[in-house]
Amino acid sequence: MSARLIKGPEVAAKIRQGIVDELKGLTAKTGKVPGLAVIIVGENPASQTYVRNKERTSKKLGFHSEVHRLPENVTQEELLEMVNRLNMDDDIHGILVQLPLPKHIEEEPVIHAILPEKDVDGFHPVNVGNLLIGAESYIPCTPHGVIKMLEHIDYDLKGKNATVVGRSNIVGKPVAILLLERHATVTVCHSRTQNLAEVCRRADLLVVAVGRPEMIKGDWIKPGAVVIDVGINPVDGKLVGDVEFETASKVAGYISPVPGGVGPMTITMLMVNTLQSFKKKYKLV
Repeated sequence: MSARLIKGPEVAAKIRQGIVDELKGLTAKTGKVPGLAVIIVGENPASQTYVRNKERTSKKLGFHSEVHRLPENVTQEELLEMVNRLNMDDDIHGILVQLPLPKHIEEEPVIHAILPEKDVDGFHPVNVGNLLIGAESYIPCTPHGVIKMLEHIDYDLKGKNATVVGRSNIVGKPVAILLLERHATVTVCHSRTQNLAEVCRRADLLVVAVGRPEMIKGDWIKPGAVVIDVGINPVDGKLVGDVEFETASKVAGYISPVPGGVGPMTITMLMVNTLQSFKKKYKLV
């Protein structure tokens, strides 16, 4: 068996074209465009790359884009002042603070300071709570991207055994909630899970987000299963996922590659959330 690839760039391109098409009509009605502001603190190379990609994508889609680059030694108060200014800016519909932040800054108060209606990352407690109870919310971008990839292959989650490896607030927990909403039977695994390989082997759908290179082996995968690899790990000058792709692709029915899988979806869903915020502001939904 050779797995079919779920190619993130293909799925993302289709969604982005939909954004461009929809935005034409919305701009004609309002005379405005969605505005996305990104705040980055310090010179973390990975963060700089992510922010450049977000800026490039938002401009390409016709959004108003702002990037506020703050020095490594910025104070918590100064960062919060920047967030508050953007909260009050009518031309900004989405605010994102690039994580991680320097050690002297507490992430939680910064995330909480963003207005829930501009929290296009979906990290504010209001949005997290709404997601948990099934109310309208901004869905965290990577988990949302995972769902869109499954929709792309017309995967029916009803009654399926879905295993999520990883329980982070950013990916593991929200993706588990989204799978539950779609009537999957969900198991969440973590560092204290016993017999992890056996748990994985029972999964019709395996979503892996642990940040450990090639942790999940091919013989851990149920033949024909769908495997979504969220991991992006630099190893010997190249990027690899959390799943051992070479062996897993010979067992799975579908698999997302790394790179070229979930990565492009995260930025795309950020744009979807920003467009949604824009539409809400102008009562277009």
